Amino acid sequence: MHKLTEVSLGGQLNLAPIPANAKRILDIGTGTGVWAIDAVDNVEEDWTYHQPFDYIHCRMMGNAIRDWPRLNRQCFEHTRPGGWVEFIDLDLTWTSPDGSLEESHASKKFNNEFIRASREANIESCPGLYLEGWMNDAGFKDVKAEKFVWPVGTWPKDKHLKEVGAWNFLQIMEGLEGFTYALFTRNLGMSKAEVEVICANIRKEIKNPAMHAMFHLHVAYGQKPEA
Repeated sequence: MHKLTEVSLGGQLNLAPIPANAKRILDIGTGTGVWAIDAVDNVEEDWTYHQPFDYIHCRMMGNAIRDWPRLNRQCFEHTRPGGWVEFIDLDLTWTSPDGSLEESHASKKFNNEFIRASREANIESCPGLYLEGWMNDAGFKDVKAEKFVWPVGTWPKDKHLKEVGAWNFLQIMEGLEGFTYALFTRNLGMSKAEVEVICANIRKEIKNPAMHAMFHLHVAYGQKPEA
């Protein structure tokens, strides 16, 4: 996912204009640790930092955060005046530019069920759609928002999107069960065998170059006003 995001952003790790002299940087959702300088142990608890940060970076925390407005407020409170906060996350709604992904496809049925089950568990699996609004509501100024296409596979003609799609295809193929097992067995009552059948059908479909599926990455960043 780290490489996929980096490729999607044109080789950059972030879009916010972080000053070169930024010293205190907080990463939310550390993952493998390739980004972090500091990290939050449990981001939804009250933060106890005594010094504000120059930059807070939060990436791919969909299906982990239950109260996004509160997270934005805590980021605002713990950023120094003039500092920046950046959120990078997904809108997991699968679509296609030409109608080749239909509601009858296993992939689309899975996608709809995944989003529904997440929301029933009080988890927003498509936070990318709301990042800009949450940041504005928290008090950030000059909030900028950008959206990037994540093709599922190498079907695009555009060279850059073809590379993004290749990395996205890889992460879906390798991580499908990991994304699915807990949510579908606990929240939808499916058996492990039923989930495996769903995953097999999805893999078969996304290997078909005639199905032009995609979803979107969203980036939003803003600055805390000067005191």
